[in-house]
Amino acid sequence: MALATRTDKRPSMTRTLWDSTVGKKTVMAVSGLIMLLYLVVHMMGNLKIFFGAGQFNAYAHWLRTLGEPFLHYEWALWLIRVVLVAAVVAHAVCAYQLSRRDIRARPSKYVHRRRGASYATRTMRWGGIILALFIVWHILDLTTGTVHSGFRPGHPYQNVVDTFSTWYENVVYIVAMAALGLHVRHGFWSAAQTLGVGSASRERALKFLANALALVLFAGFISVPVAVMTKVVS
Repeated sequence: MALATRTDKRPSMTRTLWDSTVGKKTVMAVSGLIMLLYLVVHMMGNLKIFFGAGQFNAYAHWLRTLGEPFLHYEWALWLIRVVLVAAVVAHAVCAYQLSRRDIRARPSKYVHRRRGASYATRTMRWGGIILALFIVWHILDLTTGTVHSGFRPGHPYQNVVDTFSTWYENVVYIVAMAALGLHVRHGFWSAAQTLGVGSASRERALKFLANALALVLFAGFISVPVAVMTKVVS
């Protein structure tokens, strides 16, 4: 008599985590925090422009020599870029998939909408799209110089001043930073809830921290184009 054999395949823990709503929210939370850490460091680096061309250009050069002599020229910078791209892609894919699940779960509109939740959801979705388009533009403008007619390789200070000397670049940048502030404000609080940090006793502190981070990032980033427009930096 032949022994019965099991032919069913159990899904791996990794696949189960990725397929679950909780898993996707966790990926979004972790990838979002990685990007938030980068934004804080990036903003602090941008503020070096107020110390003059020498300091700002030296900082840009230091980024390319980070890790030498153990790492080769620009290796550390490319590692950072790879991690950021992975975080952005994971964040965007999970956001899209969760949005589709949400739509499938409620094919008909609710009779009574929750205004707060609806506003936050719309802000996150449109904010994410605006930021994705801005990131592409920003890279083509100040990293590769593809859309920057006056771009000078190896002269980051001059490139920044040249970019923000045009009013439409300032409008694009400030609108994008406003979208970033709103995205961080809601995203940070959501990430805390997803990762189990949030609680009723900590809710006020977490909301304050989310608002503070959003405000600091918005003010810090737009201070550069405002400084160029007002000739504080030139």
